[in-house]
Formats: sequence, structure tokens, C-alpha cells
Amino acid sequence: MVGKVPPRRLNNSMVKHRINSTFVRVETDPLAGIFKRLSLVVLLFTLGGCSWFTWLPWVEKKVDTSKPAELVKFEEEVKIKREWRASIGEGLGKKYLRLAPVILADTIIAADGYGRVEARNRFTGKREWVRNTHNLDEGFFSRFNFIDRRDPSFVGGGVGVGAGMVFLGTTFGEVVALNAADGTDVWRADLGTEVLSTPIAGEGFVFAQTIDGRLVALDDASGALAWRYDNQLPILTLRGTSSPVLRDEIVYAGFANGKLSALRASNGEPIWEHRVMLPEGRSELERMVDVDSRPIILGPTIYAGAFQGRVKAVSRRDGRPLWEQKTSTFLDMAEGYDQIYVIDEDDKVLAFDHTTGEEVWSLDLFSKRKLSAPIAFSNYVAFGDSEGYLHIVAQRDGRLVGRRKLDGKGIRSNMTYADGTLYVLGNSGSLHALTIDRI
Repeated sequence: MVGKVPPRRLNNSMVKHRINSTFVRVETDPLAGIFKRLSLVVLLFTLGGCSWFTWLPWVEKKVDTSKPAELVKFEEEVKIKREWRASIGEGLGKKYLRLAPVILADTIIAADGYGRVEARNRFTGKREWVRNTHNLDEGFFSRFNFIDRRDPSFVGGGVGVGAGMVFLGTTFGEVVALNAADGTDVWRADLGTEVLSTPIAGEGFVFAQTIDGRLVALDDASGALAWRYDNQLPILTLRGTSSPVLRDEIVYAGFANGKLSALRASNGEPIWEHRVMLPEGRSELERMVDVDSRPIILGPTIYAGAFQGRVKAVSRRDGRPLWEQKTSTFLDMAEGYDQIYVIDEDDKVLAFDHTTGEEVWSLDLFSKRKLSAPIAFSNYVAFGDSEGYLHIVAQRDGRLVGRRKLDGKGIRSNMTYADGTLYVLGNSGSLHALTIDRI
């Protein structure tokens, strides 16, 4: 009970101060104060655990595996110089879109997630044309709609070029074809379901894959359906689709059921199919084996990778497997220096000999940094991360040689390289033209 204390109870070791009718005890004995402070420090160290002592060299450091790996220090060997920068629309939004810019002659073409397409001179960054392909509500009062805050981005696949046109795939189920010279509409084809792959053109057709497991060929002059190839879709898949590759009148495509197929471009006739990975496990989650990475073709060999599965080299002639590595990936791969570069689901960077499949080197420094697909050029491999850093490593041995932050919202789109310049589209819509020079 708090109350008044008679004066006779006070002594030299204790003083009572009255504050708002409440008494506070103040110690005047210096030794008692020191002991109390020491006790408090010991208590705080006990509650804080060993983290208080991690500065000591003999105390084991614990890494917080729930957070992205911290960037390591290294000796820079290259200078990443920005030649120009431009802003492409409103960026990629929140739907994990990956819209790589594409080069056509002296022009680089890029799109945002909301249907804005821009063509710029790839040497200077000067805009040549711009086209808005969407009909979204952009009135003044739309920004005050606090009830529906969903991300209205709708571009699912792109940007593709060919036959003098630029192509986009949309979540509305359309393939949009624009004139590459000025961005005007040429045609639109309604496929009835989301198009998340990059459409490609060749042999008089435009090829695109849909989210429900179909590969379609459209007449490149009119957009009319020429043929389609249906593939059985698993119950559960990743949200993404491999983009087809055309070579020597044959179109190659990976599917969500773990298959890689070769089809005749003229009529869709199947030539062969190969299981990159057979579904395993009890749950549908464990049985996901999507082939979402774009196949790579090198001479007589085609390379493909599956989620929770394998990276494989397969004969183009008959689909016969040549080698495989147990590696899970859903990103596009890259090739160079007679090696195949893969970033696995744990953000580990690996290099495999393209002939034998033997692991040449690996780099395990980027855990949980959500790396973008790699690109190989000159002597280097480049990739971005979710914090917007561009990382450069040596193709020969995987050592870090350069780093630069480009976009505060991250980098997840594939990059493009031509004539000594690397083009990077950040998630915010920032398009960078970069040169890499040795220091």
C-alpha cells in the first residue's frame, strides 16, 4: 500500500521522493547501485542469447536463413557503365511478370505490365514510337477506387518479334500483333485462355503457348488459327509457361506435365516427346514438374530443365536423352564457353559442361535473393535479384567480378545483349543500357 511514511523511518541509505502522491525509492549506497547494474547487464545478455557475443571471433555465428543472403564483398574486376536510361510505362506490377525487352535491327522494344509498348533507338534511348494496347479505366477518379485495389496488369507474355511485327500475350487470352515500324495494330487473336509465353514467328506462323497446356500456330498475316496441339495439364502447376523455340521447320516446346515435345511447324504433327521429369511424390505439390524454362538449341542437341526435376540434354533428331543433372529450375537457362548456365530454385548458380553434363562450377551466395534468369555474353554471366542488383560473374570459374544496383523494386525479367551492350528492364519499368569494361 502506497502512503506517507513517517520521518522516523528514513535513514542515510534511503531517501523517499514524493511524485504525484507516489513514493519512488532512490538508492544512495554506491556499491548497491553497481551490483544492480551488473545484475541488469547479466540478465540482458541471458535474454539476448549468444547474439550479444557474435562480435567475438570464437563465438559461432548463426545465419538467419529466412532472410535473403547478405551480399559478400569482393574485388571488382569490371566497371558497369550506364549509357542511357528510360522509363517504360508503369512497370511490371505485382503479378510476377517477366517481360524481356527485344532487339529488332537498331531498335529495342519493351513493354510494361499494363499494355504500354515502346520502341527506342538502342544506341541513344530516344523513343521512336509508343502504343497503349489496353482499354483499362484510366480516368481521373480511377485512382480513388479504394474498394478494388487489385493489380490490373494483364500482359502475360512478351515481347516477341518476327515477320515485321511485335507480339504480346495477355491474361485476357489474346495474342496482340503490332506493326514493328510504328506500333499500330495489325491483328488480335482470341485464344480463350491466358497466354503467358512469349509468342514467336517463323515459317508463316506465330506460335504461342497458353496456360491450359496448348501450343497454337496462328497465320502471321491474319491471326487465324492454323493448328493447335493439346497437352494434358496436371491438377497443380506453376504460374508460368515455357516459350516455344523454332529451328529448321520444327517447333520445340516444354509443358507443365514435364514433357518436351518436337512438332512439325507446318501442321503441328508430333515428331517425338520426351519426359524431362516423371512426376513423383504423394501430393500434387510434390508432383509438380513444370518445364517452364525456354529450351536451348546447340547444334544437334536441345537442353531443357524441369521444376523439382532434371536439367537434360536431348537429341534433336529423336528425343533420346544424352545426359541429365538432378537440378530443379523454372527459369530460362543460358549457354556460353561450352557450358549451360542454370539458376536453381534455391538461387544457386551452376555451370554444366554442355557435352558431358559434368558440373564445372557452382555459386551459392544468393540464397532467397530471387534471382532472374542468367544471360551469357563475352566472358561473363549476368543476372539480377529482387533488391535490384545486377551481378556479373566470370564464365570460366563463376567468381564475382561486378555488381551495381539498378532498380529499387528489383529485377526479374530476362536481359538482352547486342553489340557490346546489355539491356536490363527493372520491375519499376526502368530500362537500362549498360556496357561492361574491365577495370
